[in-house]
Amino acid sequence: MPRSHIARLGKLPAALIFAVTLPLSAFAQEGRPPTAVTVVTLEAHDVTLTASLPGRVAASSEAEVRPQVNGIIRERLYVEGRPVAKGDLLYRIDAASYEAQKASAEALLAQANASLKSAQREFDRQQELKSRNVVSQQNFDNAISALELAKASVKVAEAQVLTTEIDLERTDIRAPIAGLAGLSDVSQGALVTSGQATPLTIIRTIDPVHVDVTQAAADILRWRRAGGGANFAEELGKTVTLELADGSIYEHQGELSAAEPHVSEGTGTIVLRLSFANPEGFLLPGMYVQVEMPQGVVKDAILVPQEAVTRDRRGEPMALVVNADNVVEQRALTVLRDHGTDWVVTDGLVSGDRVIVAGLQKTAAGATVSPQEQEAAAPLVENN
Repeated sequence: MPRSHIARLGKLPAALIFAVTLPLSAFAQEGRPPTAVTVVTLEAHDVTLTASLPGRVAASSEAEVRPQVNGIIRERLYVEGRPVAKGDLLYRIDAASYEAQKASAEALLAQANASLKSAQREFDRQQELKSRNVVSQQNFDNAISALELAKASVKVAEAQVLTTEIDLERTDIRAPIAGLAGLSDVSQGALVTSGQATPLTIIRTIDPVHVDVTQAAADILRWRRAGGGANFAEELGKTVTLELADGSIYEHQGELSAAEPHVSEGTGTIVLRLSFANPEGFLLPGMYVQVEMPQGVVKDAILVPQEAVTRDRRGEPMALVVNADNVVEQRALTVLRDHGTDWVVTDGLVSGDRVIVAGLQKTAAGATVSPQEQEAAAPLVENN
């Protein structure tokens, strides 16, 4: 532009200059291409909510092996830490005294049988004489009493023999259940007593194993009010995931096998018993674990990526949605809770909405944008 024209323009009023330049700037704004943003198209799903509950692994069966007779341990016949079958011989107690007691009881039984035979013969003789009326009634009654007493003595002697046989059999201490036999608390030559407080060893069945966790009674009430059935264990506990202490997920899924029908007065919780298959013996009693426990099912919930949800000045959750005209709309949300990398949204969004997950800082409500659908993450390929 010639300098003379510029000088003349400089003499014009400021309002007139603004009027001349405003259409140029507005034209520049309208000429910009729409801002590119990345969106995710939402779908409604039935979402099962879970909670991470701590617990410890416990054997499904456990038996403390104790002696039932007194004596000296002659030998230990199992390998510590190895599996044993039900009925396997674990320990042998010195049986000499019990063999002597059995021999004595058998002798007393033979004596009782001899007395019974004598009483039987006397009874038969008295009965014959009675039939010929050559014996008094008193003598016949005495023969009957002697016979009955002899029979009773035989029964007592037989019971004594049975008792000594049981005691003699108990000198061989056998496994009451199948499982893993623990370390032995006694050695050869140790004196043990019947029913002693310290077990000789402990046998644990670890396939399957149990995991006991505590569930807040309020959570179960919430489930019932939401329309859940009375049997919390059957409806929610079909599939339970176990997380180990190192953060890895246990390969076998478990199930809720029982729920204690009692609320702890001190903690307000209910004990839930979970059962997990353990064929490899990987889970050991006492291990600390985390259980992903189902808490309820939300019908037709919207899972929204967490990066798509922001907060307004009042801290309320919101999201930017691209409508059919590619214009940005702001939606207020009702967020129930997190679910992995998503938020569970129950109000504010519907199936088919496109939420912005990238480019939020470059746009605002009312702006026209160029949406691009986010690509699904490609599966990881291991290099051999």
